[in-house]
Amino acid sequence: MPVEFISAVHTDSGTNSPASVRTGFDPDFVRRYARALDDGGFDHTLVAYHSASPDAFQIAQFVATHTERIRPILAHRPGVIFPTHAARALATLDLISKGRLSVHIISGGSDEEQRREGDYLGKTERYERSDEYIQILRKVWQADGPVSHEGKYFRFEGYASDVKPYHGLIPVSVGGSSQDAYRVGGQQGDIFGLWGEPLKETAEQIAAVNAVADATGRPRPRIWVSFRPIIAPTDELAWEKAHRTLGVLKDQAASAESLRHYRTAGRPDNVGSQRLLDIAERGEVHDRCLWTAPAVATNAAGASTALVGSPETVAKALLDYVDIGCDLLSIRGYDPLNDAIDYARHVLPLVRQELAHRAVGAHAA
Repeated sequence: MPVEFISAVHTDSGTNSPASVRTGFDPDFVRRYARALDDGGFDHTLVAYHSASPDAFQIAQFVATHTERIRPILAHRPGVIFPTHAARALATLDLISKGRLSVHIISGGSDEEQRREGDYLGKTERYERSDEYIQILRKVWQADGPVSHEGKYFRFEGYASDVKPYHGLIPVSVGGSSQDAYRVGGQQGDIFGLWGEPLKETAEQIAAVNAVADATGRPRPRIWVSFRPIIAPTDELAWEKAHRTLGVLKDQAASAESLRHYRTAGRPDNVGSQRLLDIAERGEVHDRCLWTAPAVATNAAGASTALVGSPETVAKALLDYVDIGCDLLSIRGYDPLNDAIDYARHVLPLVRQELAHRAVGAHAA
């Protein structure tokens, strides 16, 4: 499979922080942003989910309707919608997009956030539910007639849907950094998502997911890794920009009002955030140009490590991750629209040119 690039949808023109969605949904901005991704050569864009954010299903449909090629990756929490309804809704959206949809299953890393929508299951149970949920989605999508199910978390009888995905199935992504996540991702995921850790730790996580897939006899999932690149014409200018950006992040983190819906108390519950903070304690810069300071400033709220440098430096860093098995590269910035345009102009072509050069060399060999 080719290496592909992922961005993320932003619902207004604010900076890419939890505070950026507090004013809701700006259709004109989202339309411009999605079209910039489409025109710029991105392959996918994540439609994120949070209890306080605009509805992800409707945002994904909006993006699909106003673009030609970009493929929405819809983040979805299994505890919010019953799986039969989700199967039908996802299939409908996939038809609207003519087969461009993927779904990213979020089991939930924060007990506090889950309880905001009435989900009181523990973390291990949430991952068990996700496993069962994915199985139901695929069962409904592939069924020729009514299906029934009786499991630990869901039960129904005689369900039938006239709506089927455009290509028969919809790719399913799973993410996380816990053993539960590796298990579900290895057993069920077509794609597995990781946050940007150093190369050594990333390779270890990939091996853990692949070991589960191998043990179950299924294809290994494609690996998706996420970064927040900060680029400028030279490495020196990029680091100056990075420290300015860090100041803004610290100011935002200090604003309790702007983050009131997104803040969770104390050390994060989820293993992924804990890992980023632990890595930051070991050093601020890792490998070629992986910068952990933004993770500290945001309490590792989501994908929060940066790649800092010139386009050439950042492209080389991304290729380092390709070399260890990542073929879906998620890059999104703190100035969403302008950064996406800059990535499309200056980073994507460098990565793709090098990969094309390698392919020619391999073919010749």
